Order: sequence, then structure tokens, then C-alpha cells
Amino acid sequence: MTDALLHQFENYLTTEKHASANTVTSYMRDVSAFCSSTGLRTEKDCGKVKRKQIEDYFQGLEAGGKSTATIQRNRASLTDFFRSLQRRGVIEVNPVKGVCVRAAQPRMPATLTMEEVEKLLAIPAESGYKGRRDKTMIELLYATGIKATELIELDLQDVNPRMGFVHCRGARSERTIPIYPEAARMLEDYIRNVRAYMVNTPAEKALFLNMTGERITRQGFWKIIKHYAEQANIHKEITPQMLRHSFALHLFQNGADLRSIQRMLGHTDISTTQIYARLYQNDLQETYQRFHPRAR
Repeated sequence: MTDALLHQFENYLTTEKHASANTVTSYMRDVSAFCSSTGLRTEKDCGKVKRKQIEDYFQGLEAGGKSTATIQRNRASLTDFFRSLQRRGVIEVNPVKGVCVRAAQPRMPATLTMEEVEKLLAIPAESGYKGRRDKTMIELLYATGIKATELIELDLQDVNPRMGFVHCRGARSERTIPIYPEAARMLEDYIRNVRAYMVNTPAEKALFLNMTGERITRQGFWKIIKHYAEQANIHKEITPQMLRHSFALHLFQNGADLRSIQRMLGHTDISTTQIYARLYQNDLQETYQRFHPRAR
């Protein structure tokens, strides 16, 4: 019966909460571990779970060396799990409600400098279909700050290089983002002179294709980033998310206001975007300590 419980929860996450694929994977893993640890197998078992059992479970995670952020995510996972049971009338009270866990300290996101971004963008060859596609993907990621998942899910109809914008349909936000002229030029060239020769069927909607003419995968794009980062001799663990963070930080460094950055990133809460202001302040403090003659 555990499989049935998990299947119903997965359906709740995808159809009612419209959670991203990564969130669904994480939450399902958390809830599955909880069910295994506590012996939950049926809906009747779920009705017997009390707040103390939840608290003991979180304490066990902490004792096992799990990070505060992981425990926070487990709390969110279990909250949604029992909320889904509430909505179906299986339980009356959510046992996670009122359970407190230690707040996680916000982790400063890793970013690239503007010079490192330029080095990365200079690597892909501008001759050949693959190099031009790769260069366009990396350029567009940095130009818009969209997530890697959002990038590979773009359809041809979602972009207008002549007008200079990309329309992004994320899991929780739908937004239109402007792109700078060089990114627009590369995007138009890719559509006209690269994609047109890579696509297998006129019915294909995907903007970015692999070498077999199908939509490129997230894993495939991850490998592309890693490959060019190594060639650029950038000694950082580069991820697609790092380009998103760099986009936001560089906008802020150059005078963009947080509300505009929030809209472009698709953040629902301005507090999420404020981390880039703190990151910028940290950079200023480090620079001051390193270079002011009386601060050493």
C-alpha cells in the first residue's frame, strides 16, 4: 500500500502544486524514507502519526548528521504529504503543523566573475552546428538568468530574437525577459542557420536540439557546461545554476533594482532575491579588507 500512498502524493505535487521535477524527486525521496523509517504502509497508519513522532524523526535526522537545510526540506516534504492526506479527508490534523526545526543559514550562491563569463563564452567554436548551438545556449542562459530546466524546455514559439525577448514558462512563474543584442543575434543565427538543419521533423517544437534532432536533455546541457568550463581553465565547480546567480549579481552590481531582478528570475518572494545584495555586500567587505592600507 505504500506505493499507492506515494503515487497519490506524487499526483498531488504534479497536478495541484505544479511542483518542478526536481522538487517532486526530492519530496518523494523524503517521504519514502519517512514511511520506511516509521513503518507507514496504509492510510490508516497515517492517521495514527502524532506530532511527537515527527519531532523524533527530525531529531534522528539531526543526530545522523543531516544538514539543517536537509531537515528543513524534509519538514516541507512531510508538511505537503500530510496536507495532501488532509485534502482527501484521510486525516483531520496535519501532525507536522507546529513542529519547529532550526532555521538554516542562507548559503551564499557561487558565482562567476564577469571576466570568467567572458572566458566561458569565448570557448565554443562559432563554426559547426554543435559549437554554435552550445554558444547560443550558454549566452542565452547568462542573458536571461533562467534555469537550465527552463532553457531546455523552451519551444521555438517562446523566443523572438528580432524583438529581443524570451518568454519563459517555469513551474511557478511565467515571465517575459529581454535579451541583449548579441544574444539576440546569436539566437537568430542559431534558429535560421543551425536548428533548421538539425531538426528531423517540421512538427518538432523544441528550440534547442541534440545531434539527433530531438530536444536536448538537462543532463546533456550539464555536460556541455562542464566541458567548456574545463577548456576555459576556470577553476570552479561550474553549474548552469551558477550562471543564473551570476546574471543576478552582475545586474545588481551594475545598478539594477532588486524588484526588476526578482521579476526576471521569477522569484515569488523578494527575500529570495535579496541574497544577491548580501553577496554584493560581502564582496565589498572582502575587497575593503584586502586593499585598504589600514585594514590589513
